[in-house]
Amino acid sequence: MPVGIFRVCLVVMTAIVNHPYLYPRENGAVPENTEEIIQKMKEREEILRMEQLRFEQEIADQEAREKALEKAAEVVEESKEEKIRWDIWTALSMVIFLLMELWRQDFQEGSWQDIEGEEDDLAVLGKVFKGLAFPDKAVLSSFYEKRILGTTGDMARMREMVEGFADDLLEALRSVCNRDADMEVEDCMGVGSMYENWRVRKPFVCDLIVPFAPPEPYRFRSQTWCSGDSFPPDEQGYGTIKVCRANEDVTGCICDKTKLGEDMLCLLHSQANTTRPSSEMEDLLCFKNTQYLDANQVMKWFQIAVTKAWNRISHKYEFDLSFSLLDSPGALKIKFKSGKSIAFNLTPVVQYENSDVYFISHFPWSGLAADVPSSTHWFLTFAVYERRFIQLVSKTLPANACHVSCLQILSFLHAKQCSITGPSGLTNYHLKTVMLHLLQARPSQDWMPEKLEARLQDMLKFLEKCLHEKKLYHFFIGNGKIPAELGFPIIFQRAEPLNLFRPFVLHRDVYKKTVDTFHEMLRNMTALINEYAVHIPLAQTNGIRKQSF
Repeated sequence: MPVGIFRVCLVVMTAIVNHPYLYPRENGAVPENTEEIIQKMKEREEILRMEQLRFEQEIADQEAREKALEKAAEVVEESKEEKIRWDIWTALSMVIFLLMELWRQDFQEGSWQDIEGEEDDLAVLGKVFKGLAFPDKAVLSSFYEKRILGTTGDMARMREMVEGFADDLLEALRSVCNRDADMEVEDCMGVGSMYENWRVRKPFVCDLIVPFAPPEPYRFRSQTWCSGDSFPPDEQGYGTIKVCRANEDVTGCICDKTKLGEDMLCLLHSQANTTRPSSEMEDLLCFKNTQYLDANQVMKWFQIAVTKAWNRISHKYEFDLSFSLLDSPGALKIKFKSGKSIAFNLTPVVQYENSDVYFISHFPWSGLAADVPSSTHWFLTFAVYERRFIQLVSKTLPANACHVSCLQILSFLHAKQCSITGPSGLTNYHLKTVMLHLLQARPSQDWMPEKLEARLQDMLKFLEKCLHEKKLYHFFIGNGKIPAELGFPIIFQRAEPLNLFRPFVLHRDVYKKTVDTFHEMLRNMTALINEYAVHIPLAQTNGIRKQSF
């Protein structure tokens, strides 16, 4: 106990001794330390306040981010639901489309045998023409011998006469032209129905094409719709022809694409090789202010040159020569003193590279190039290859094959019907294209002469199917089965098929008129054939029987 009391007393005494107020004068630095402490406390308070504000801002940002994430999650969820709904509708639409396509194909494949269902103006053979009276082989043979062969016997003499006169006329044309400035004209070539031996309608007209080339040092550089550059759909089947110098490499030098400056000179092309002025390019039959060959300028030059050539040799002949049609600049007519006349077409063309494909300004024998995009667009004609293909296939067919006979009968029936009801959108070129497709599709034994009736029905069926679908593809363009013996350019075999019936898609009135004319021709076919197939025994005339195709 005394020890505890002593310890307490010792602590009290120590506290009294060490109390600061007992020595006020000796501790003079106390007030200054207090101010520093207060200042530090204020600074610390400011720092804490700033930290508080920063923490509050971070908390606000964190809350904003959390709200944004929640909103984004809601949007994603809504988009997933919308996508699911859209995928369902897309899948449903695709299923409906596929079902419609399958139904359409099944309908087309079975349409030739289907004799049930509704009848409309665009139905295929076998529905509208159930029970169509179709002449048999005897009637067709008699009609062909009396109406076709009886009127085409003098075609060979006419071709020989026209070719001889055309050669003389072109030789005179070369003599009147300036060899240093005018186009160089080559020998003419016969194309079309007169030279493929299936022309049936009078007056007989020979179609001759005349290749020409520019004078030195110029050359033609052609470009087609299938050469790689994009062409609009209405320009498919066309091309352009650029006049350039023979040593000009358009793709190899950039001097004609870039301004070099007044103090710079291209080392490949001197000033002497620069392009001719605009006026001289027009002398080369180019479109104004361009280097592209103008079809209208070419036909104008050709008419003037032919007129000069005829004036030079007219004294050698006892007939007159004149241009017969204003809308066909190359249509010529020979008029004899007896009153008879012979018409022929002499059309300038440009050769495509080193092939027998030619650029032609217009088709005097058909309406294929009626809607030319511009005068610098030239249509491509494959008439030379078409003639060669028919000759090549004919060598593999039986004697007196019926392919030409079918085409002649169909051409005659269509022309006769058009003379009654007016012109339609079908041309002889369309009919020939049908024959070319069937020649390639059917074996050679199917073209025996006794199968004339069956093959004529095939052509009618094929043509009706093409009209129904508004699709008749060009025989050569996009056809990879062309015989290699023809030497046909591969660029056109690899091109997209060209639909010759595309105008029917754009012009519904023309299409309806064409279909109506075709159907009317089929209804009148028996009457048209019987009109000319005379002097047939009664037993054979009873051979006209009904066909359901």
